[in-house]
This record gives sequence, structure tokens and C-alpha cells, in this order.
Amino acid sequence: MAREFTRSRRVEEQIQRLLADVFRTEIRDPRVADVVDPQVKASRDRSVAWIQYGLLDTGAEANEETLAEVQSGLESAAGYIRTRLASEMSTRTVPELRFKFDDGPQRRRDLERLIDAAVAADANNNPDSDADSDPDTSGKL
Repeated sequence: MAREFTRSRRVEEQIQRLLADVFRTEIRDPRVADVVDPQVKASRDRSVAWIQYGLLDTGAEANEETLAEVQSGLESAAGYIRTRLASEMSTRTVPELRFKFDDGPQRRRDLERLIDAAVAADANNNPDSDADSDPDTSGKL
């Protein structure tokens, strides 16, 4: 019977659980206080783990300066995080950690805002339009 998950996937899930715990309880660096939702993708040989992270929505847009500070904080904490992973994981080696900001949620919010604005503008420009009265299909079979 084939395994449901590959070894890499199990390692990714274990790293993800441990990262969430370390971020929540152990790292006190204020630069990384707003880091949430770490997603892990490991290379096939499990020598590198790419961690995509998001930032807690504080209402302000994430600017380049803030992202650079967070990235710097994560890179400075990488050694400690690897040490914690090594103590908790049952693997021979612990992957090198590489961090990357995931801007997907912010882009989705921006697109939703643009779509809402376009729909509102269309509704304001065509207040009399009705979906049931399409002139091209009236009277045709």
C-alpha cells in the first residue's frame, strides 16, 4: 500500500507546526511579532525549507521598510529556529531556512476593492439597466 504523504510533506508539516509554536511562544523580537501563518515547502532532498509568511492585518499596508525589518528579524532568528527544530525533529539534518513574504492575501484584498469599486461605478452609470431586459434576446427564439 502506497503512503498517503511523502517524507518531504511530513517534514514540511512538522516544521510548520513547530514554527507556529516558536513564533507564538518563544521569539520575542518585536520585528517578527506580527508574523502569522507560516507555510513551508521543502526541497526534495530536504536540505532547504522555504517559509512563506504573512503579516497580521494591522489595518496599515505593508510597506517596503516594514517588510525589510521583518525579513531582517526572521533571518537573525533563523539560527535559533533551526536549533529548536533540531531538538524537536527526528531527522538527521535540519533544512536551511529561507523566508519569503506572501503578499497573496494583500493582493486579494486589493483586487476585491477594485472589483467592488468597478461594480459600484457601473451601477451608478447605468441605474436603469435590468438583467431581464436584454435587447439582443427580446423576441428571438
